[in-house]
Amino acid sequence: MDETARLAAWGNFYVIVGSSGGALIGIQFVVITLIAGMRRPAAQGAVSAFATPTVVHFTVALLVSAVMSAPWPALAVADAALAACGLGGLAYAVVVVHRARRQTDYRPVWEDWLWYAALPCSAYLALSLSALFLRSRTEGALFVIAAAALGLLLIGVHNAWDSVTHIVFHHAAADPTARRE
Repeated sequence: MDETARLAAWGNFYVIVGSSGGALIGIQFVVITLIAGMRRPAAQGAVSAFATPTVVHFTVALLVSAVMSAPWPALAVADAALAACGLGGLAYAVVVVHRARRQTDYRPVWEDWLWYAALPCSAYLALSLSALFLRSRTEGALFVIAAAALGLLLIGVHNAWDSVTHIVFHHAAADPTARRE
């Protein structure tokens, strides 16, 4: 089986991951719009450290799916695009760690460092490295790329849920006029 036929075999996987990433980006916008109506908005530092990266993870999962679904004549362009996604994501993840350390609205705990720093950095690093091996060790690299894309999607789901529940419960507890059932 030639290298582009191997990519085609992953088509359904990337349709699922890509469409899920796209749908979750839309849902994030709806949730942020609904939360914006709360009395005390979240601090910008906390949003850029915890909410924005979630949209970026969903976007990269969507982008990787698009790259892996494109009808490339050869893998050289695909591996360059994937390496750029991985290295760009890794650089962004380092910026997010800096933002999380600098913001003062919330003090991250070990679980936050795992889900907002360590796991995204690992996924972006795996994506970058697997792109280097896409042409030489195609089968293994395809599984690592798929794991990185799915990992970013699942990290985004966890972090979206974590952020929304924190905002809702933190702000509800801080608002004495909030309706309690």
